[in-house]
Amino acid sequence: MNNLFDTPTAIKLSQYNARIKHAVAYAPDLQGQWVLAETSDVAVRRGHCYLELVEKDPDSGMTVARVGAVIWANTFASLSARFQSVTGNGFGTGMKVMVRVNANFHEQYGLKLIITDINPEFTLGDMERQRREILNRLANEGLIERNRRLPWPDVPQRIAVISAAGAAGYGDFTDQLANNPYGLKYYTCLFQAMMQGVNTVPSVLSALDRIEQVIDLFDCVVIIRGGGSTTDLNSFDNYDLARRIAEFAIPVIVGIGHERDVTVLDYVAAMRVKTPTAAAEWLIGRGTDALAHLAELRTTVVSTARDMVSRYREQLVYYNSLIPSAARRIVDTSRLRLSHLASTIPQVASNRLTGERTRLSHHLDTIQATLSIQLERQRQRLVALTDKVTLLSPDNTLSRGYALVSCDGKVVTDASQLHAGNQITVRLRDGQVNASVDG
Repeated sequence: MNNLFDTPTAIKLSQYNARIKHAVAYAPDLQGQWVLAETSDVAVRRGHCYLELVEKDPDSGMTVARVGAVIWANTFASLSARFQSVTGNGFGTGMKVMVRVNANFHEQYGLKLIITDINPEFTLGDMERQRREILNRLANEGLIERNRRLPWPDVPQRIAVISAAGAAGYGDFTDQLANNPYGLKYYTCLFQAMMQGVNTVPSVLSALDRIEQVIDLFDCVVIIRGGGSTTDLNSFDNYDLARRIAEFAIPVIVGIGHERDVTVLDYVAAMRVKTPTAAAEWLIGRGTDALAHLAELRTTVVSTARDMVSRYREQLVYYNSLIPSAARRIVDTSRLRLSHLASTIPQVASNRLTGERTRLSHHLDTIQATLSIQLERQRQRLVALTDKVTLLSPDNTLSRGYALVSCDGKVVTDASQLHAGNQITVRLRDGQVNASVDG
């Protein structure tokens, strides 16, 4: 049994790391091995490319493996050129890659993978696979053609621009519109967004949300990004961003990258152009097409007007030649009508007089009958009034025993009009009596 105070045998850390280094260096399964991974934190310093290789769980997206790697300068120059030539993108962060590696362990710096080769066809295939999956999904949802079917104004002049403020592409776009040789007026409003990096998608989506709040002010949306690393274009192969553009309520023009670059957005936008300058040229082209159409209409109107004037002049000359003969025919016809009317006047006048005599005789009979009726009515009324006057006359009243009292020449109708000592006259049927009032 060992003594509790015996010291165990130990080696230095550098010695232990040297054993690891030796084990790694001579393990055949760790050298010249092709590995599938995703690039992260890619940085080039002094010609050397430093990065991390990571593996993520396809369901959760969590990182399940991570290791540092390097491509030495003498290898990186040729590998990056070949990668760019095949994929159309520079070697950068966020790419699915197939790399050939040698495991290297350093006593001081730890484990690092030395990348000696890259299979760009694998990366190209993965990028194309992702793009194809997004496009198939959009096609199954009926979104590929939706924005393209929207009607365009004859001349889209009110333009919402999504771009990075101060970007050369945005400046080229606005200068091209403002200084077009046709004097066409365009009104642009910039909705700033990040056009590269991990925040590209949320930034562009936010710009589209802001445009939608004032969408009635614009004819179309232009999303532009100028030159630069084509690696940054990977952000535009995004389903959420493509769906948002496909469902946008006004047409969207996409001018991202270079002529050779194609993203998912190019398939769903109403119009895809090569560069920001090409976007401006397309808008100007719409304006010049409208001007040409107006010129054609003007030419058509002038030509049509000239033809009409010429035809009407010919008609006028023709009608002018017809005036003398037409006038003679009218005069002759009028004479015949006048002669016919003159011959019918006596008969018409006689018939008219006969009719009027009959009407007058009828009216006279009516008047006489009406007068006889009215005279009889008035005679009867006069008799009635005479009877009433006779009945109500003072003499008739006095003959029935009544008397008429007067004082000072005035008829007395109320006892209160008389006073003691008044001299009154009482008129009876056959005479009158003078009396004095006692009380």
